[in-house]
Amino acid sequence: MSALPKCPACSSEYTYEQGNMYVCPECAHEWSQNAVADGGEQERVWQDANGNTLQDGDSVTVIKDLKIKGSSSVVKVGTKVKNIRLIDGDHDIDCKIDGIGAMQLKSMFVKKA
Repeated sequence: MSALPKCPACSSEYTYEQGNMYVCPECAHEWSQNAVADGGEQERVWQDANGNTLQDGDSVTVIKDLKIKGSSSVVKVGTKVKNIRLIDGDHDIDCKIDGIGAMQLKSMFVKKA
């Protein structure tokens, strides 16, 4: 059995292979096997709820009603968000929603339009 590398995000030793990617079950971090073999910096890949790769400028659709913290407003299912910007952090999409304004979303609650 070959030794799999530790997760670069949380240093977990419980990583596993999925296709040509390594996956950490503890923090859900994914990275390419090529990045480990090359020893180079890896580039983060953002994915929507269906596993499609997201890029800056994409349009996405909200798949779940999202309550806005500190407000009585709700972002409804099916709301289309245009021209997203991907950022690092827990909420990894920076966007403007018509009628609500600037906010950040988690990529797990959107699908690529």
